[in-house]
Amino acid sequence: MARVIKRQLDELDRGILEWLSQDARTSNRKIATELGVTEGTVRSRIKRMEEDGQIRITAINNINRLANPTLAYIWVEVDKSSQTQQVAASLSAIPEIGFVGVMLGRSDILAITMVQNNAQLADFLHTTISGIAGVRRTECSLGVNFVKHNYRMSRIV
Repeated sequence: MARVIKRQLDELDRGILEWLSQDARTSNRKIATELGVTEGTVRSRIKRMEEDGQIRITAINNINRLANPTLAYIWVEVDKSSQTQQVAASLSAIPEIGFVGVMLGRSDILAITMVQNNAQLADFLHTTISGIAGVRRTECSLGVNFVKHNYRMSRIV
């Protein structure tokens, strides 16, 4: 059985990530020059972090550039706490949902999706979300003005 080693990110790893988080297209050569190491070191560090599942380099959309973006935060209460993980898994399988988290507090689960209008949200709630076994009730909040969205922290949509 293979042993999984969880490596901590060191100062160099964090420096590489800082550059990539600003622009993932930054060349390894540029990062190496700025950090005072070889290009091969940067390349191998990035490869190791990807293989270890510490990073994933991907393109993300900028919600401020979409035609009519409305993030819908769907707070879900489940019938029984023992159903929370199953409901969360069911929500995760829905392609339109970009985030699912099990929460502590008033609601059991938070799901985030993007909608174009209230009618689309209502239809989504009534046909998709309410059909999931174990969902007792939902409450929605709509994001109307995004003051800050740090893409380095999480990819929401």
